Amino acid sequence: MNALEKLMEYETAGDPMTDLKWTRKTTEKIAIQLTGRGFPISPNTAARLLYSKKFSLRVNSKKIAYGSSPDRDGQFLYIRSQRQLFTNNGNPIISVDTKKKELVGRFKNAGEVWSDTSTPVFDHDFRSYADGFAIPYGLYDPHNNLGAVFVGTSHDTPAFAVDAVVSWWTSQGQALYPGKSELLILADGGGSNGSRTRAWKYFLQEKLCNGLGLTVTVSHYPPGASKWNPIEHRLFSQITTRHSRNQTSKDEPQNVE
Repeated sequence: MNALEKLMEYETAGDPMTDLKWTRKTTEKIAIQLTGRGFPISPNTAARLLYSKKFSLRVNSKKIAYGSSPDRDGQFLYIRSQRQLFTNNGNPIISVDTKKKELVGRFKNAGEVWSDTSTPVFDHDFRSYADGFAIPYGLYDPHNNLGAVFVGTSHDTPAFAVDAVVSWWTSQGQALYPGKSELLILADGGGSNGSRTRAWKYFLQEKLCNGLGLTVTVSHYPPGASKWNPIEHRLFSQITTRHSRNQTSKDEPQNVE
């Protein structure tokens, strides 16, 4: 990991539908901090480095929620401190979220194939046409750059979300982190793993803590900040990208199930 990547490790967000990334830091701050670490550069050079890493300039957008909490920056700093603590101790961190639910069947999507003819699909996306309903629940391990997706066919419930975490731990996590008993989960503030969802907390206690003997810490991103959840721009972006899956990059999460 080079100096820029190390500096931006906790300051990067992204769009799960593309490869684009962005940051809250200005090029002036990046230049000052890299210079302080022994890499003297100008803000213009910092901008060129960001472009080379697929960071993108952003335009004004109507996304400011009225009445945003004054503690918002403090929440981000707390999540950062938790990630640093678990990283320093070698304990596992996973970022979790439910991806867009999909109808199973001959429905139009953004995928492409090398074929001489197009594939016919239904002209309407009616639920009654579907063979089933897929609910992808993703987990991303930033330490090992590994991702896993567990697909449900019923409902996106807290029980399903915790079952996915249990399945990840028993199939991958305990082998990747032998002897470790503490787990940090990064999650959005809503949905099946929301901060106010009592069933999510109950099943974490029942299945992960009591059942597997883990000590679990959950850090929720504040409302409207789901794009900062690492899984969005590290795992889901690779699932939805339109370029050929044969053209993998060393920076893409590996072993996605």
